[in-house]
Amino acid sequence: MPRPTTPFEPGAYYHVWTHANGTENIFREDENYFFFLTKYALYLSPVAKTFAYCLMPNHFHFLIQVNENPELSTSKAFSNLLNSYCQSYNKKYHRKGSLFMSNLKRKKIDCDAYFTKCIIYIHQNPAHHGFAKDFTKWKHSSWKAFFSEKQTHLEREKVLEWFGGKEGMIADHKLPIELDFDLSEE
Repeated sequence: MPRPTTPFEPGAYYHVWTHANGTENIFREDENYFFFLTKYALYLSPVAKTFAYCLMPNHFHFLIQVNENPELSTSKAFSNLLNSYCQSYNKKYHRKGSLFMSNLKRKKIDCDAYFTKCIIYIHQNPAHHGFAKDFTKWKHSSWKAFFSEKQTHLEREKVLEWFGGKEGMIADHKLPIELDFDLSEE
């Protein structure tokens, strides 16, 4: 029986992630990543602010802050996102069944150090898992958006201010980061 997950609290920050079922991939081609982010903006923008993300072939990570008065449940928004994406993915690739592991994982961010480490960890994740030699070259994360002038749904200015600007963000991201908990624990 799956363990119940902690509910999302208004105003709180969370590291959110999930993985594909088995050895399957969630994203097979670039178009999948862009489609997922479009759906993410549709479903999550009304309920949460996004501070960082990384999409990889078989899993993803987000750092979010739940809005003080979300228009609907954050859990429901994620459920709608994953269900909508899965239905489109199944139709496109002529498959059936669940694409994602049950229970979206989350860890409440309860201190400044974890907030910092989480952003770095999320961006470094493609290199950590061998999807890229240099995480700054991975095109399916929020990393490049922090150095762009293009419009974004990210809390770009807040994150850059947190790291003391672009130079501080680059310097802090050069350090290897390990989170202080097992990602399978939640």
